[in-house]
Amino acid sequence: MTRFTQEELQAARDRLVPDVVADGLSVLFCGINPGLMTAATGHHFARPGNRFWPALYRSGFTPRLLRPSEQRELLSYGLGITNVVARATARADELSAEEYREGGRLLALKVPRLRPRWLAVVGVTAYRAAFDDRKARVGPQERTIGDTRVWVLPNPSGLNAHWTPATLAEEFARLREAAAER
Repeated sequence: MTRFTQEELQAARDRLVPDVVADGLSVLFCGINPGLMTAATGHHFARPGNRFWPALYRSGFTPRLLRPSEQRELLSYGLGITNVVARATARADELSAEEYREGGRLLALKVPRLRPRWLAVVGVTAYRAAFDDRKARVGPQERTIGDTRVWVLPNPSGLNAHWTPATLAEEFARLREAAAER
């Protein structure tokens, strides 16, 4: 993995990282916003301590552990990635309430165009802020966006320590099973 200096990482602040999307995906995963490592590499969930890629593999979404640089391979499995807020920051707490609300509004426009079966928002706090749903919990939501169902997953950041790699994989697997149902 490429090592970046603090200056290189800070230069990635506010950069946009392109979505990995296609029409009619099974699941469109939606991160909070790109971190600086993601922005520096151009690969979603690129920070080494992030558990998104291992959770995808351990839950059965992918047949092997993918590296962030292999993110385009997700499309062959009917999976994609976008973010609630597009701009990169060092921490999600740098985002304003208005940025979250605007991100929710933009998702409500993007999702019907892409028509995924499920939108999986990765982080209950981000979901609550983006969609003004203070009572949301991890799991399937009542809300739909067009014909797309919504699931809230735990944030896979290494900072979210009360979700272990095993419990993260279990929750991702619950979504995988729901997405496989017709």
